Amino acid sequence: MGLPGDIDGLSNGELKALVVRLLGEVAELKRTVGEQREEIARLKGLKGRPQIKPSSSGMEKATEPRAPANEGKRRGGGDKTSKRVIAENRFVEVAVPAGSRFKGYEKFVVQDLVLRAHAICYRRERWVTPDGRTVIAPLPVGVSGHFGGELRRFVLSLYHQGQVTMPRLLAQLRAIGIDISKRQVVRLLIAGQDGFCDEARDVLRAGLASAAWITVDDTGARHKATNGICTQIGNEHFAWFGTTQSKSRLNFLDLLRAGHTDYVINAAALSYMRGRDLSGSVITRLAEHPHKHFPNTLAWREHLDRLGIAALKVTPDPVCIATEGALWGSVKAHGFLPDTVIVSDDAGQFNIGLHALCWVHAERLVHKLDTFTDQHRNAQQRSRSLIWQFYKTLKVYRDAPSSRRKTALRARFDRIFCNQRTGFVTLDRLLTRLHANKAELLMVLDRPEIPLHTNGSENDIRCQVTKRKISGGTRSDAGRDCRDAFLGIAKTCTKLGITFWDYLGARLAIPGQPEIPYLPQIIRHRCATA
Repeated sequence: MGLPGDIDGLSNGELKALVVRLLGEVAELKRTVGEQREEIARLKGLKGRPQIKPSSSGMEKATEPRAPANEGKRRGGGDKTSKRVIAENRFVEVAVPAGSRFKGYEKFVVQDLVLRAHAICYRRERWVTPDGRTVIAPLPVGVSGHFGGELRRFVLSLYHQGQVTMPRLLAQLRAIGIDISKRQVVRLLIAGQDGFCDEARDVLRAGLASAAWITVDDTGARHKATNGICTQIGNEHFAWFGTTQSKSRLNFLDLLRAGHTDYVINAAALSYMRGRDLSGSVITRLAEHPHKHFPNTLAWREHLDRLGIAALKVTPDPVCIATEGALWGSVKAHGFLPDTVIVSDDAGQFNIGLHALCWVHAERLVHKLDTFTDQHRNAQQRSRSLIWQFYKTLKVYRDAPSSRRKTALRARFDRIFCNQRTGFVTLDRLLTRLHANKAELLMVLDRPEIPLHTNGSENDIRCQVTKRKISGGTRSDAGRDCRDAFLGIAKTCTKLGITFWDYLGARLAIPGQPEIPYLPQIIRHRCATA
């Protein structure tokens, strides 16, 4: 829409409308120019502007019921010594005047930490058997290499849970008196950690197979001096991280296979392809071919070539859609996401299967709108107030769902988001867009057990953001896998009420440590009883 030919002939109301429209266009152009400048800076290898996220609208906290004034406050500090074990009793004497009477002892508990180097020389027996074989006494359980289990636990705990950088960790170990090199510290962090990586993978498999819902999120990551993506998958019982080079739907589907590498053509795969508007002839070729299972990417690509699908140049890309479908078929074939709802922030790559949207991110779109007049601000505030009240009602519904309430909430959703005429055109368009997501925003009406937001994922993924900021990126695939595995295990332990320190002690076979069951077993039990 261009400018009118005669501005002088416009009325006062028409001039105001023109100014408001131009202000909106200027704001949009500024946003576009800013994005283009950031892209140019990225292509030139320059440092971009800092990413400062908008302030939270506070909808989640504001809709929580207010607790009584004294609730949650601990009086007297509680019994702080209930879990302390007294390791030593020391008697302190005092000089007193002659004739004083002894009245016993007054207890005063002091906690301290013993942190010093402790070198052990194992003198292992050597024997030569009659047949000439040499037999050497084995090292005690928990000893691996020239560093004991306690040292290994200390290093892993500080680096992954304490977020201490490797140079500072090396300096601290040397200050304590440990004779160790940088290369040896790196080996303690990434060498021989297959057991931990396998357990982290099995944590994901257990969660995907038994969870009623999961939340997902992603953030930037650096690996081999290249920008990548770290994806988080989890719920109230587990957390898992995976760093890759892409944030596409293909990548997310690959992560949902939880380490499996196969491609499967089954009913779930064919249904996915139909839902993504893949050509019927292509679907028929895949469905009628006798081979339905392919062990790896190479075998799958060769199959597409033989069927002539790879040579097709149409939209949508048949190779991409068929591959996504085969990945989804693999996910279902391994028993993952049987009836699981995926809750996301509306990023397109997460829109798979049973999908629900985060209400906090939806309301944030209204919160972030640029307003230029009092009419705009009033319309924005009224819409936000209606959304906040509706969100609060949804939280009440989750505690006591009923068919009558469900019908009433669907009708109320339409009144808030459908065909609004607020006088603020941008807001009206946004509300219409949100109404188009009605099924995903109201998934909670059919599945009241799912959360209304992805705050859990955003909280979990902060540890990856912190690690990226203080330590940069990883240089080897083993380092990347160990970083993701240990951070995921640490988060999972916290959710399960297990200290990461005790977990490491159990897995490293340190004597006298409490036994920690295999984490996937605990997750399956928790999800089954939830």
